[in-house]
Amino acid sequence: MRDWLLTWTTYGTWLPGDARGSVTRVRVDDSPRKLHNKPGTPYDGPVPGLNSAARAALKGPPVFLDRPQAERIRTQLVETAAYRGWRLLTAAVMRNHVHLVVVADDQIESAELLRTFKSYASRVLNCDYPKPESGRWWTTSASRRGLPNEAAIHAAVRYVRDQPGALAVYLGL
Repeated sequence: MRDWLLTWTTYGTWLPGDARGSVTRVRVDDSPRKLHNKPGTPYDGPVPGLNSAARAALKGPPVFLDRPQAERIRTQLVETAAYRGWRLLTAAVMRNHVHLVVVADDQIESAELLRTFKSYASRVLNCDYPKPESGRWWTTSASRRGLPNEAAIHAAVRYVRDQPGALAVYLGL
């Protein structure tokens, strides 16, 4: 079994070059582009030009979730995990992103976990709410962090459980 912390954002709410920092392929001076996405390494600071270009490329306004949508997503995350035989330890749905800690068989790739959770969450939102102007609820990429030991699992569960401003939380412990 393998434990994962998965995080993804809603469409248009955290763009490359954001003042809060971001994980992007960046070039510093004349060096080759580097992707800064390894745990424990710093993320990229503000890059105003990149952020402006990303904002101009949006196909619709940013997507922000409300409480009923967040509660619907939480319910779907629980159903998806149960149906797939995965163990959802905790989940938190905020206005602009989702965190979850999940346990799955070693054979399941983190990309498959992420794709499955995002697609089923999109499906229930599309059934119950008008589709966003962009046609997308979520950003394309996300964070998939493997949790190597019990300490990391407990830290991730606390992190997700204690998210400030969470609209919907699941505690499956």
